[in-house]
Amino acid sequence: MGKKPNPLKHIILSHLTQAKGKLFLAGACMLGFTLTHLLSPWPLKLIFDYVLLENAPVSTVPLMQKLIHGDKSVSIIILSFFMLLIALSKGVFTYFQIFLTSRIGFELVHKLRKDLFSHLQLLSLSFHDRSKSGELLTKITGDTKILRDVFSNSFLELISQLMVLIGMLIIMISLSWKLTLIALATFPILIYSLISLYKKLKDSQRKQRKREGIVASKINELLPAISLVQSFAREQYEADLFDVDSAKTLKQSIRVARMVASTSRTVQMIKAFGVSSTVLFGALQAVNGSMTPGDVLIFATYINNMYGPIQKLAKIAVQLSKAMTSAERISKLLEIEPEIRNRPNAIKAQNLKGDIQFQDVSFAYKGEEAIFKKLSFEISSGTSVALVGASGAGKSTIAKLLLRLYDIQSGGIKVDEIDIRDYQTESLRQEIGIVAQDTILFGTSIKENILYGKPDATDKAVLDAAKLAHAHDFISTLPDGYATVLGERGSTLSGGQRQRIGLARAIIKQPSILILDEPTSAVDAESAKLIHEAMDRFQEGKTSLVIIHHFNAIENFDKIIVMKDGQVAEMGTHNELIALNRYYSELYRHQGLKTVVPGALL
Repeated sequence: MGKKPNPLKHIILSHLTQAKGKLFLAGACMLGFTLTHLLSPWPLKLIFDYVLLENAPVSTVPLMQKLIHGDKSVSIIILSFFMLLIALSKGVFTYFQIFLTSRIGFELVHKLRKDLFSHLQLLSLSFHDRSKSGELLTKITGDTKILRDVFSNSFLELISQLMVLIGMLIIMISLSWKLTLIALATFPILIYSLISLYKKLKDSQRKQRKREGIVASKINELLPAISLVQSFAREQYEADLFDVDSAKTLKQSIRVARMVASTSRTVQMIKAFGVSSTVLFGALQAVNGSMTPGDVLIFATYINNMYGPIQKLAKIAVQLSKAMTSAERISKLLEIEPEIRNRPNAIKAQNLKGDIQFQDVSFAYKGEEAIFKKLSFEISSGTSVALVGASGAGKSTIAKLLLRLYDIQSGGIKVDEIDIRDYQTESLRQEIGIVAQDTILFGTSIKENILYGKPDATDKAVLDAAKLAHAHDFISTLPDGYATVLGERGSTLSGGQRQRIGLARAIIKQPSILILDEPTSAVDAESAKLIHEAMDRFQEGKTSLVIIHHFNAIENFDKIIVMKDGQVAEMGTHNELIALNRYYSELYRHQGLKTVVPGALL
């Protein structure tokens, strides 16, 4: 069995293949930058050696002989113009190299973030249950940004600086191999120091990114719950906890900064020793006539400039260590396989009747005890069913399994006599409408929130759904009506208003099956009445499964399924279950409702 391909590498290579034209131009600019960088000190050498000091021109520059033997002022002006031309050319090449590589980097991070976000949408709820949203946010934004910066500012710059170094070495050796050896004597020490530092930095960067993810998770958890924090007067307590986490991150960051600073210090010290040694021995050779002053100038300039690329390479090493850490984190995330997948021959679910069967279903959340062991029940199409039981009995889990947000360990769940795993998951979910106990709305317009249930619905469909959900009247009173933009998670609306918009969102789908997780438990009496009226009208002729916490109006359901310890304890109509006088009757009485035994005298 072959090694599984790295998804991150595949995304990057695919993008670079598409951007090969821009990469070629960036490479050409990089080559132009290298050549102009190497040519920079040569006009100055010519001025010193052949104009100011009047040395005879060497045979390797015959084209310069007429210029050098002419008027000195004109020669200096022309050579100074060449210096300016080289500098301007170097600037143009640098501009286009940076622009092109930055553009490719931004396009890469755009594609990477899109693919990463899409991948997260496909991962099952079991993954998201275990993950911290703040850390995922850090990976999508922070880690991808680091990869972009490395590619935009470091990858081609690394190649460019290496080309400059190689070019300088070739020219220096051609001028004096002895002086070149003296100049390079300090390089082994420098390279050893940088490699040692890189290894330490990689580990420190990994720890730093992990600490940053913890801090981001803390912020992401607390900000949505700020009202709870203030209500319990726990601002200082949370601030102290955050300070502890942030201080650990600060300590790790300072350690990384100290390592980076030590790199600059090491390079500067070695650079000072290397340049002074080169100038000393070069000047002595110039005095002896072995070299010209211009050659010494070339050497001094190159050695001085050579440590610049070395120092940049050290910084690039730091950035690469960050990038390696980020790449590892992203790769691990991309390598996680979705647990919920369509079978090869999965069919599209459409126009379902709504027959539901749970057959010997066993299920446990990952790492936890089993919630269901061989759970079985049936719901006929077009019936309204109430699901009741104590907290933790598995009522909400039944809804999640029916939506195939999780896969069962054994048994089967069928809709219209077909196992839900044989349906295309997206089409199955489109056939099921759901209104949660705490409706989640997005920070967009009311219209867009309703259209979330069916993006291609018409304006009339939006209006009809809102009217059926008793939401139209309050929406009409808002300044911008259906175009009103909501606060985060719909915070600018009351609980009852949010629930009615959530119901409109489910209605507009025209689902075959409707799941309602006690949508009136957290709203006022008037809103609850309106929601119940809307539900009664919309449920007619549809299979509806309503999770009940409060037993008001429970007598109106066609069937009641009573859950206890992950099993169906009782099942029947309200009157049938009251007549049994068992667990259901006990739950009913605990809510302070009067039990009336069918057939008894009033």
